Amino acid sequence: MTPKNAPPKTSWSRRTGLRALLATLGCVALAPCALAQAPVWQPERPIRLVVPYGPGGSSDVIARLLAAEMSKTLGQSVFVDNKGGGSGTIAMQEVARATPDGYTIVLGHVGTLAVNPAMFEKLPYSDKDFEPIGLLAKVPMVFAIGAKMPAKNFAEFIALAKAHPGKFSYGSAGSGSAGHLAFEMLKVATGIDVVHVPYKGTGAQLTDLVAGNTDAASAGPPGFIQQAKAGRIRIIASGSPQRLPALPEVPTVAELGYPGFDSSQWFGLLAPAKTPAPVLARIHDAAAKALQMPTVQEHLRADGSTAAPLDGPQFAAFIRSERERWGDVVRKAKLKVD
Repeated sequence: MTPKNAPPKTSWSRRTGLRALLATLGCVALAPCALAQAPVWQPERPIRLVVPYGPGGSSDVIARLLAAEMSKTLGQSVFVDNKGGGSGTIAMQEVARATPDGYTIVLGHVGTLAVNPAMFEKLPYSDKDFEPIGLLAKVPMVFAIGAKMPAKNFAEFIALAKAHPGKFSYGSAGSGSAGHLAFEMLKVATGIDVVHVPYKGTGAQLTDLVAGNTDAASAGPPGFIQQAKAGRIRIIASGSPQRLPALPEVPTVAELGYPGFDSSQWFGLLAPAKTPAPVLARIHDAAAKALQMPTVQEHLRADGSTAAPLDGPQFAAFIRSERERWGDVVRKAKLKVD
């Protein structure tokens, strides 16, 4: 017999349902279970990494280096698509208009993100068009002259340029590129007058420097180092705060009499606006893992570059600070798009 004050019987199904409800509520409260975790995005087709400049430069080298390692982590090919021209605006605009699904991302650069807003009266893209994924690396700039130049070092080049204002020319990977701004920073610091010749990529710029069609140039170390070793050009200074391990004999501009001079460039990843957070997180994690790989770190060190991983919000803040710094260079040099 059932005691009068005994609680009513509960069926097995009701008891089971109650236990399931309590377990679910516990999971929500403590968030340790799979139901509380955001799903991990897994790409189902190749990812296009757009580079706003032509092949051969630092941006291209770093993009291909990282793409190879990211492909292993993501389980899908990450391929580099060079879209040079328009000071990087062509590539940035294309990615801004791409479907925000993670299959099109862009290698953001000091030129496209910090310089162009100061150089262009109206850009075909803006911050609201992108989701910052993260900063990747910082790359020093080097200054070089052609082997046919009568100057043999930095001091002689500056003296020669001052003696003949407007006579000599320098090439860059394009208007608004890191090489363009680095040389303009040098012009402001030293007071020289050297004519700018923009190209569509570092490869074309370097070809003309070797041929003697231009007299000087500034770019990241990759590409320039090999030509310097072959005696086709002379690297006369580095725009980094310290001497480069890959070029220990090359002095910095700062130690040559211009304290505080730093023309380093940088690269990071961005996706089209409204790309889902799990997608951004997955790509960021793959890039961060790639930067930790010994082969990648060895490659960066050989070029004098350094890994500088930042997450999306940190990268956004970094862009804002760099925009102020490079905007000041643009104003002092009175630069316009040419």
